[in-house]
Amino acid sequence: MIYGLWLSADGLSSQQVRQEVIANNLTQVDTPGFKPDRVAFGERLNEFLLDGNPSTRLTGYENATGGLFPTEVFTDFSQGSIVPTGNDLDTALLDEGFFAIQTAQGTRYSRDGRFTMRPNGGLEHIASGGKVLDAAGNPIVLDPNAPVSITREGRIQQNNIDVARLGVYRFENPQRLEKAGENLYEAPGGGAVLTNASVRQNAIEASGSNPTSMLVDMMTAARAYEMSASMIQMQDESLGRLVNDVGRIA
Repeated sequence: MIYGLWLSADGLSSQQVRQEVIANNLTQVDTPGFKPDRVAFGERLNEFLLDGNPSTRLTGYENATGGLFPTEVFTDFSQGSIVPTGNDLDTALLDEGFFAIQTAQGTRYSRDGRFTMRPNGGLEHIASGGKVLDAAGNPIVLDPNAPVSITREGRIQQNNIDVARLGVYRFENPQRLEKAGENLYEAPGGGAVLTNASVRQNAIEASGSNPTSMLVDMMTAARAYEMSASMIQMQDESLGRLVNDVGRIA
């Protein structure tokens, strides 16, 4: 009976973590370039299955497990859909990679290609207010009085002359990136490598968080949470009857 309580409690905590992750994804369904988080679960083995020690063997429970537990929260970096905007400074990445943004906290990275131009011509990342960096790691400064054209290779042209190239970087293991707010990622271990990712002008990458699928996932997690809570209540009532009725001394 106590074993069942532990299993149900694991179910509660696991589904709570899942709901928290899904809730955060839902708040970002309209954030361009946002990448949703996912939760991976593992099966908790009993001590006998884990180390094979005969002294930990309980007859009848040799193959019983200890329920599920969240093993990690990871980010789904799948390509999002491309949404035309008509804004010459909006730029969507069509491959893997991240724009490099200079912030007060250091260089950060983003899939959000919504840019604007300061009065002095500096190219700015709208979500964070940081400076957009070129392929050499320098802030991009343009002529504020000339139209802007961005090629598929990320070359920025004004008056048919290349004036800069967007710095687009990839990481061997993007799961090591940490979300830093303002639609930015921090790379605590470094590892940024310049890449030739394709870009598209006059467009942005939509959020990877699909509201319909997220709502379905939230309802599924909520039902699983309710089932675990019901199982705890049922087992608690059974224990109460065992102690108060069956165990009563006549």
